[in-house]
Amino acid sequence: MIASGQSIRFAGVAHSFGAVRALLPIELEVRPGEFLTLLGPSGSGKTTLLNIAAGYITPGTGRVLVAGRDVTDLPPRRRNIGMVFQNYALFPHLSVFENVAYGLRARGVAAAELDRRTDAALELVRLGGYGRRAIRQLSGGQQQRVALARALVIEPDALLMDEPLGALDRQLRQHVQLEIRRLHRAHGRTTIYVTHDQEEALVMSDRIAIMRDGAIEQTGSAQDLYRRPVNAFVAGFLGESNLLRGTLVALDGARARLKPDGIERTIDGAASEGLSVGRRAAALIRPEAVQLSPTAALKARLVESVYLGDVLSMRLSLAGGQVVLCRRFARDGTPESETQGIDWDPRDVHILPDEAREAPGREEIKSAEKEEEI
Repeated sequence: MIASGQSIRFAGVAHSFGAVRALLPIELEVRPGEFLTLLGPSGSGKTTLLNIAAGYITPGTGRVLVAGRDVTDLPPRRRNIGMVFQNYALFPHLSVFENVAYGLRARGVAAAELDRRTDAALELVRLGGYGRRAIRQLSGGQQQRVALARALVIEPDALLMDEPLGALDRQLRQHVQLEIRRLHRAHGRTTIYVTHDQEEALVMSDRIAIMRDGAIEQTGSAQDLYRRPVNAFVAGFLGESNLLRGTLVALDGARARLKPDGIERTIDGAASEGLSVGRRAAALIRPEAVQLSPTAALKARLVESVYLGDVLSMRLSLAGGQVVLCRRFARDGTPESETQGIDWDPRDVHILPDEAREAPGREEIKSAEKEEEI
């Protein structure tokens, strides 16, 4: 794949809506041809950062650079960036062809070239022959592909997508995820994709930036974030996890020891950065690492067992009230006893900081973002 997109760099970008801090200073570079997903809960600042990249919001401080060129003060129409909105923002009175061609007409592209590029864009999203149809004649998935074609037809330096699959049902959403990924692999357009859906992020991204309260907590590949999260928030947000919270009682180089709340035994594991003895921390143990063993000293009560086809998902309650998730192959059967011994390999345990940061008011940010949208 040849990367046809340009780099995007956020250099100290920060923004506030009145007294509400929507973004703390952000330092982030999206590489040419990369598919980067901004992942986080509602109000974490994802859409604010995307709108700053598009030019719909001017940051309070910091600069935005595309291919090294400062575009911070340029309006959206002069940035050569394609945008796909959550609600598609299609023109209902125009045909499919005219919706896709709209950006080319606005740029004064000659008729023959306009026709060629519009037809090619429709073929690209597998809507060849749909040009004469009205928007109301299309399904939700087809409308989403029209919005994609409209963004791609101008041959943008980068493509920005703000939760474009939110209105689709699960099966269609999964199909369109693969379509978007196919298009990206074929053309290498630099893409920033916003979602709060971790499955979308895992399926589609080269890298993921996890956001919380206006800041980027961690950036990396899906595998890196899953295996080596920097804190309890990242571990809990990406994939299912057991986070046994407690107090850090020992720290020796790359190893740490945690005394969990309400549990007599301590837990050893690999130490993450930012730990301090006597401070709050959490032991991350993924459900697939939890073992059921009748000889294990730690006992738990089986609360729930859910059959998921090839996998059995179980919830077990410890004496102190903390809950442990366990997954194993369904062919191994459901445990007969309500009381189970549980254990894990210390090599599968990571001890993480568990410090909460005060949120800047998520609902206020969401409301302010809507007022700023163009």
